[in-house]
Amino acid sequence: MRLPPILILMSSLVLAQGQPSRSDTLHQFSASLVQLSARVNLAVVQINSTGYALDDESESGNAAVLSRQRATGAGVVLTADGYIITNNHVVQGGRRIRVQLPAPREDRSGPLKRSGRVVDARVVGVDRVADLAVLKIEAKGLPFLALGDSSTLKEGQVVLAFGAPMGLRNSVSMGVVSAVARQLKVDDPMIYVQTDAPINPGNSGGPLVDVDGRVMGINTFIFSQSGGSEGIGFAIPSNIVHSIFDQIRTSGHVHRGETGILAQTITPALAAGLSLPRDWGVMVGDVMPDGPAAQAGVKIGDIILAVDGRPMENAREFLVDLFRHPVGQKIALEVLRDGDRLSITVPLIEREDDPLRFADYVDPDKSMVAKLGILGVSIDRKLADMLPDLRIPYGVIVAARGGQPSYTGGGLEPGDVIHSINNAPVTSVETLRAAFDGAKPDQPMVLQVEREGQLMFVALEPE
Repeated sequence: MRLPPILILMSSLVLAQGQPSRSDTLHQFSASLVQLSARVNLAVVQINSTGYALDDESESGNAAVLSRQRATGAGVVLTADGYIITNNHVVQGGRRIRVQLPAPREDRSGPLKRSGRVVDARVVGVDRVADLAVLKIEAKGLPFLALGDSSTLKEGQVVLAFGAPMGLRNSVSMGVVSAVARQLKVDDPMIYVQTDAPINPGNSGGPLVDVDGRVMGINTFIFSQSGGSEGIGFAIPSNIVHSIFDQIRTSGHVHRGETGILAQTITPALAAGLSLPRDWGVMVGDVMPDGPAAQAGVKIGDIILAVDGRPMENAREFLVDLFRHPVGQKIALEVLRDGDRLSITVPLIEREDDPLRFADYVDPDKSMVAKLGILGVSIDRKLADMLPDLRIPYGVIVAARGGQPSYTGGGLEPGDVIHSINNAPVTSVETLRAAFDGAKPDQPMVLQVEREGQLMFVALEPE
């Protein structure tokens, strides 16, 4: 009995669906993702941080309670000798930070993969503005990932997010780039890569990678009404990560640069009122007297066409471009002035209001105040000249954090100036250290601190 042609065709389709060809595009794509995930996961770690923090939502009235806090996130190994990048909020306030490494490749066969070894990590340095932290573990020969060039990202590009969402290590999710340079606040120089790859609590600090396995961003936060992923996730672009990682790894902190240019976005109204040759782009609204831009020849009213060959569309883009350049580097400006195109090279100098600029004055043998967990610098005439508005002309500047303090209470921040302790003047690091060394085991210590021009008292208690 001969079957009708339509039934023969349907039978062929059923057979084809039951035995798919291993050479078709979909299977090739799936196999590529499997290989990529296996390779990337070898460099993704789970991070567990424990410490103490004030719980403002305590049921015991309005008083905040000091409670033990735990945080879990992810990180990515960027060097074979154990340097790891993660989010600052994953390790902030942590007294002990532990990293769970992935199991070696030979131990990762089968659906239930073995856990890797757990090691202690130290914080090399943090950048609170970008929400990044660099950790170091004692290891050699680790698998690591390379940082890619986030400026090459395109909307719609396939990306994968790795991490430990809800504490579930070695998780991977896939999505696309939703936006390449999302700015969340008008006056914030930070931009983010927006993605719809599912990101949940625990993904923080994990890598967002492209299909070549290059780190194009560090997963940081989500927008959510439910607390879970709703397809609006944000990652710190790899170009910003690269600059901050290199600076922290080299010097333990991040220097912020500036050119002395106040950039403004050109609007149609601005262009019409000033008779500008274009109604979009970036214009120089002001130039700091005697600043690097003024000395290089930049003038008020110049139109900035490009920075290092990259066209500038608005002031936000100009600020973001500066944000990722290290101090001391020179940038090439192409400007339009009275119809002429000019090339001007401007060096970046350190921003004067950067509280971490004092870290360069740290002497590791003299600056440590172990019981406070800080590196301090005594105010001398040179530092006093850098702080002309100081309320009290003596004290110790908190240059950086330098370990875990022995006292709990209000935390000190880089840039704080300690003027007194229990009403006794603090004139040097030595007097500050001696006051703590001579204190009774249960004695509270009250510091008078100046922060951003305001005086306050900070009460500390021994643990």
